[in-house]
Amino acid sequence: MEYKSPEVKKAAQQLKVKFKKLEDKRAILRAPELGALYDRIKTLPAGERAAFGKEVNRLKSELEQLVRQAQSFKLKALSSIDVTAPFDINVPPEQRPQLLTAENGSRHPLMTELGKILNIFAGMGFTAVESRELDDDYHMFGSLNFPKDHPARDEYDTFVTDEGLIAPAHTSIMQNRVFKTMQPPIRAVIPGRCFRNEDVDARHDHTFYQLEGVYVDKGIHAGHLIATLKTFFKKYFQKDIKVKTQPFYFPFTEPSLEFAPSCVFCDQKGCSICSHTGWIELLGCGLIHPNVLREGGIDPTKYTGFAWGVGIERLVMIKYGIEDVRHFHSGNLKFLRQFA
Repeated sequence: MEYKSPEVKKAAQQLKVKFKKLEDKRAILRAPELGALYDRIKTLPAGERAAFGKEVNRLKSELEQLVRQAQSFKLKALSSIDVTAPFDINVPPEQRPQLLTAENGSRHPLMTELGKILNIFAGMGFTAVESRELDDDYHMFGSLNFPKDHPARDEYDTFVTDEGLIAPAHTSIMQNRVFKTMQPPIRAVIPGRCFRNEDVDARHDHTFYQLEGVYVDKGIHAGHLIATLKTFFKKYFQKDIKVKTQPFYFPFTEPSLEFAPSCVFCDQKGCSICSHTGWIELLGCGLIHPNVLREGGIDPTKYTGFAWGVGIERLVMIKYGIEDVRHFHSGNLKFLRQFA
């Protein structure tokens, strides 16, 4: 491509030579030579800026095309990989399949935020326990005080295999295991992926991440529950919040509550995110039902506890003002690179 401006022509030649030597071809778009050309526009007489700026933009477009071609060639050069044929450290390097370097990827925003969330709870004395992505009817329903054939099961319509295994609709599947493997006082948070038969829209998805929390000790009451969640939200959103609760129903808690923090965007003045109510309905919680404690081997006459479950996507959407939950699993690189 020919350039009329001597400055742009000289910079183009320098940048193309530099491009051939770069390992990370994308770095050419951050080259100081290109940045200097954009800075030069501001110093030119008004009548010369448009023509000069047009040539600089043409040069940037040419460099972007070179980067795309280099990346395309690199991808084509990779041989196909049989992911079902693993290799170990005993396989010579020349016999291993060529893989893309880690610089081509980044952590998913959900995993980044989950790490921050778990760090906050670790500072509050909670142990993290990973959930499962396939479980049985007992841990999904029976251990959580769902009577067989009870209508409450319909609220957790999920996916079932031909063998009768269940894709968990909530991370509460781990409560019984936690109670049987830990001794009070029990403080645990349980992150995991959940699945439900949902109509997908901007606020609902059939696959999502949830964080379960349980706390069991002597003399635990609803005040401890509210104070714990309020402390977490203050640390996560980095601002003071108000909270409100209202009665709800879950088979595994009694009493059961819906928990709503004050809107962190409008400070309760009313905005589109809180539907102009000043509150964001965020999670379900309550005191753990005595039947659930008893099923987990804990004497409910000696111990009480609380539990909650919150969607990770919903927390991240609120924190960053993300309007559509489907972005998280879309594979849209434009969206994901905002968090790289």
